[in-house]
Amino acid sequence: MHNKEQGTTMTEEQTLSARQQALVPVAAFAATGDLARLGPALRRALDAGLTVSETKETLVQMYAYAGFPRSLNALGELMKVVSERKQQGIDDAPGAEPGPAPTGDELLAAGTANQTRLSGAPVKGPLFDFAPAIDFFLKAHLFGDIFSRDNLDWRSRELATVSALSAMTGTEAQLSAHIRISMNVGLTAPQLRQAAAILGKEVDAAAGRRAGDAIDRLQSP
Repeated sequence: MHNKEQGTTMTEEQTLSARQQALVPVAAFAATGDLARLGPALRRALDAGLTVSETKETLVQMYAYAGFPRSLNALGELMKVVSERKQQGIDDAPGAEPGPAPTGDELLAAGTANQTRLSGAPVKGPLFDFAPAIDFFLKAHLFGDIFSRDNLDWRSRELATVSALSAMTGTEAQLSAHIRISMNVGLTAPQLRQAAAILGKEVDAAAGRRAGDAIDRLQSP
């Protein structure tokens, strides 16, 4: 019995769930604004068991990495897909709405704690001394407002972020940081390599290479 349980745990550590796999192209196409391929990817994600709330939250989060226009357009595509599926008699699970988020001074404190936990240590550096406003926005808004919303787990958030950054260009530093954060929240190297393979197959070869290279950099001695 112990060996069977141990084997199951190992398999889970090596492989992304169907829902996680479906999240990869959704985040990538949303980040690059490829609505023609985002629509089918959203249908596959909903078929794989992602709730409307989880899918919506993934696309909302994309604005922090790809900008409001891409996020808004992706949300519009999801709204269209959900409406079409409802007309076809498909009732997608709505999912849970996020619980109340911290506000005021508590928001900055929560965001700082979230950022430190995700990164594994307090985040400091000359860039943040040079531009303290971006440090505040990262802590209070990205890691406070967004990462405090509990209708999408942190592993899914990081998987979506890695997928988005891999699909874009010029984001190698951020991609490397989020590969490390992904491992801090429990995603394994084999799971991340599976995500890279999905990117290479379903998005484009360059996206898969960028993800794979980032994993290699992190694992290099």
